[in-house]
Amino acid sequence: MLSIIRDTPPHVFGVRATGQVTAEDLKSVLLPGLEVLTQKYDEIYYLLVLETPVENFTVGAWFQDMIAGLKHFTKWKKAAVVTDEKAVEKFTDAFSYIAPGEFKGFELAQLDDAILWLQKK
Repeated sequence: MLSIIRDTPPHVFGVRATGQVTAEDLKSVLLPGLEVLTQKYDEIYYLLVLETPVENFTVGAWFQDMIAGLKHFTKWKKAAVVTDEKAVEKFTDAFSYIAPGEFKGFELAQLDDAILWLQKK
């Protein structure tokens, strides 16, 4: 399940992933949120708080995630993935080398640091 995180800076779209995450979650929460952000600011500052193992994302969810990334490929400025899964954190850090924008992994205990990092344009 994806839920919107409301207490982020206005230019940051944040979601929290818990339990199983499906394609419908991405279609009804992530994609509309990114659309609003790009229409309003013409760039994406994104926060993902991952409180579920990545194995809980269905194949359809991964496909929708890929679509979201490609659709707004040039709009990504910063993305923070907050998780206690070290492999996901390292992958996020490495993603900055192949995609536009900055991508950074944070531990769950560093959520406030992630938001501060995203706050700076």
